[in-house]
Amino acid sequence: MEYNRSLVSVDPIHFNLCDYFLGDERPHEIGDRTAMEFCDSRITYNQLRAEVDYWEHQILSRGLGQGDRVALLLYDSPAFIACFLAAASVGAICVPINTFLHGHDVAFILSDSGARLLIIESELEDRLNLSVESENGCTILKVDTRTRDWLEIGTPDRKRAPRAETTRETPAFLLYTSGSTGTPKGVLHLHGSIAFTVESYAASVLRLIGVDRVFSSSRMFFAYGLGNSLSFPLAAGATVILEPGRMSAERLARFIAEREPTVFFGVPGVYQSILDYRLSGGPVDFSSVRLCVSAGEALPAKIFEDWEGEFGLAILDGIGSTEMLHIFISNREGNSRAGSSGSVVDGYEAKLVDDGGGEVGGNELGNLWVRGGSATAGYWNRPELTEQTIKDGWVRTGDVYRREEDGFFFHIGRSDDCFKVRGLWVSPIEVESVLISYDAVSEAAVVSAVDDSGLATARAYVVIRQGERGESLKEEIRRFAGLWLPQYKVPSQIEFIEEMPRTSTGKVQRYKLRAESRRS
Repeated sequence: MEYNRSLVSVDPIHFNLCDYFLGDERPHEIGDRTAMEFCDSRITYNQLRAEVDYWEHQILSRGLGQGDRVALLLYDSPAFIACFLAAASVGAICVPINTFLHGHDVAFILSDSGARLLIIESELEDRLNLSVESENGCTILKVDTRTRDWLEIGTPDRKRAPRAETTRETPAFLLYTSGSTGTPKGVLHLHGSIAFTVESYAASVLRLIGVDRVFSSSRMFFAYGLGNSLSFPLAAGATVILEPGRMSAERLARFIAEREPTVFFGVPGVYQSILDYRLSGGPVDFSSVRLCVSAGEALPAKIFEDWEGEFGLAILDGIGSTEMLHIFISNREGNSRAGSSGSVVDGYEAKLVDDGGGEVGGNELGNLWVRGGSATAGYWNRPELTEQTIKDGWVRTGDVYRREEDGFFFHIGRSDDCFKVRGLWVSPIEVESVLISYDAVSEAAVVSAVDDSGLATARAYVVIRQGERGESLKEEIRRFAGLWLPQYKVPSQIEFIEEMPRTSTGKVQRYKLRAESRRS
């Protein structure tokens, strides 16, 4: 199947991300196509245009314009896509926020970004401190995306607001990630960033066409999900299937069977959960799917092999990052390899370097650096971190890789203490600070581990003050951590130890704990 690039026309000087997807120069025949399926509604491209117009007026009527930040705390929905594109249209900077975050993290992001408007799901209002609006000058606009009548509001009868004068180099959106520090940091992307991912990864790997039906289990407030559910299907004139709720493996399998997507995006844990459900006797029908994609963390070879054996489909694993916006090394249809991230995507450059910055040879371990047109413009208000991460256009990913002579890359691990679980960053310092706030815990150290399926998980080594150290206490600690942390950050494995291994200067020797974790 060929990727239909004729749907997108680009002015070489003036460039606006909203026009890239919904501009008047796109062929008129896509207007009546279904752009989105959401709950029981089908929204055409013409109706999406009208919905964007509606949100443009909502933003402009509140006094926002070029460079102002518009935050979104929304489920995956037509409103999310329309608000994102409306912000771009008027020249504002969109700030999608993870709907799984606790209130203190949401407050931090609103304050750090300087958001002047927050568009929020009505049922997520409890995530907000009541003083947010008065203290930060952030106007709050509530919407219920589940009950909104899209067909009534999305009628093409509203005068379109004038497009902002933007270029490919104009700031367009901030994606917050905890990355390697544990403190959320804003990764700034430009109007041209998304276009580059469409014209590189989507064009050479996905090759979507208008009849494709796309579903991503990863949400749009993540860089991975934003490309999957917004950038790639809209650029191809295809249909994206949106689902606001969390899904168990059983519900996901039923959803796939009912909605019949042709392209499915997930993280390794999702693929493993579907395999487990099928193994338990659950009905799973992937016959409509032609392409499966995985990212977020390295896909274990066993999952790749089991999936191919069960469904006859190769999972195209790849590596991307918030800093690079989407996947820049990937497997391809007909050229994929178990346990590998694949080869460099057209349009990108990648190299492996030693700690001194010199390139390493074939099959040697090295730190992965990458360069391409979707690279971040820098971290919001953090020039020192920007300088550390970006050198002469090269972005330091923090990953250690090995490259075989034929160009296939194999992930070895992180070059620092942080790691990913379910494709999301886990900062040991953040988790440890929660664990030691539990009365019985004296010290804690968190390292990466793997579960019985070979998937990444968090293991905590804990020193107890006194008392029993049985399984019940481990469960109590996990429950306590779950009150303060998203579930993926809660250690699934807890080990009690008498004391922490330390250096002569008192630093915890994490490498010893990681070695112990690998042995057990």
